[in-house]
Amino acid sequence: MDVPADSVGFVSPVKVYFDQMLPLASGASLNDFDLMVETYGELNASRSNAVLVCHALSGHHHVAGYYRDQMKSEGWWENLIGPGRPLDTRKFFVIGVNNIGGCHGSTGPRSINPATKKPWGSEFPVVTVSDWVNAQSLLANRLGIDSFAAVIGGSLGGMQALQWSIEFPERVRNVIAIAAAPKLSAENIGFNEVARQAIMTDPEFHGGHFYEHNAIPQRGLRLSRMLGHLTYLSDDVMGDKFGRDLTDGQNEYQFGFDVEFEVESYLRHQGDKFAGYFDANTYLLMTKALDYFDPAKPFAGDLSAAFRRSKAKFFIAAFSSDWRFSPKRSKEIVRALIANRIDVSYAEIESADGHDSFLMPIAQYHALLRQVFAEIRV
Repeated sequence: MDVPADSVGFVSPVKVYFDQMLPLASGASLNDFDLMVETYGELNASRSNAVLVCHALSGHHHVAGYYRDQMKSEGWWENLIGPGRPLDTRKFFVIGVNNIGGCHGSTGPRSINPATKKPWGSEFPVVTVSDWVNAQSLLANRLGIDSFAAVIGGSLGGMQALQWSIEFPERVRNVIAIAAAPKLSAENIGFNEVARQAIMTDPEFHGGHFYEHNAIPQRGLRLSRMLGHLTYLSDDVMGDKFGRDLTDGQNEYQFGFDVEFEVESYLRHQGDKFAGYFDANTYLLMTKALDYFDPAKPFAGDLSAAFRRSKAKFFIAAFSSDWRFSPKRSKEIVRALIANRIDVSYAEIESADGHDSFLMPIAQYHALLRQVFAEIRV
């Protein structure tokens, strides 16, 4: 298998074990835990060139590169990271981590609960963005990194980047938050609840203990992913991609409920693929973490007060067609930072790809990130 010359190439994840308690915002705690991690590039002698990449709802530690034994295994931000790419691994040491509660190797619902000797399932404690940032800080300690050159993420990953500047202001020099929001709107919480109900009402969910029944709530996961795709894409891109085209071989309506339109076929395919690898309990946890994110809440709703201790330089980016986390929401973050006289740059990027734009190799977007990273001193 050949890989592009500007890719980090073939990579391997590493499971990092922490023999220490992790207190959680819910009041629960984990006595010990694992984090699945990948790194790209080299940590310099002063350990000042580390960049933490935070993943979104369905993301994980495999951010860049390829797995030698898997076809089509490129990392989810492969187009951004590598030698000569905007996040240049000749300059930076890049870290990807699967968050606690995930289903890609870090401690989560599939892990064994030491109290029951069975998978945690729905008994795994609810986790928050703050919990993830605390776990990431322990990983930084393990790697001997006192301060990140940057913390970057899109969507839920961008929320983690913002939280880093609030909880550990001395440990992050640059925050890059893309297609993020200071908290979810009621509409977005509503979308998440519909997705959760699709999973929890699936007969194969078994109260979250479906592992013990050798079952998977595929119908619920499928519906959740189909709903998600509709919200991540824009009306324009859906129209350009599918329009009202019928599936191959069909010229007339069938007057039934089988797949007829291309968009139906696409959504079902995406739903089936997702249900084949993602964990239902993890989906519930990730959407709840989104719902609970509200850094202004401890400050009586004052977002500017939440950022009062932040010391990082910020780059905030939004996309014109992103209606789920609209540019208006990113501007709320910018105003709160300006109120604290914090160094912040903002870009609204033209794109037809909706919320998923942060994953796309859009020329203007990548040019901006290239400049942001070029200006970071290590």
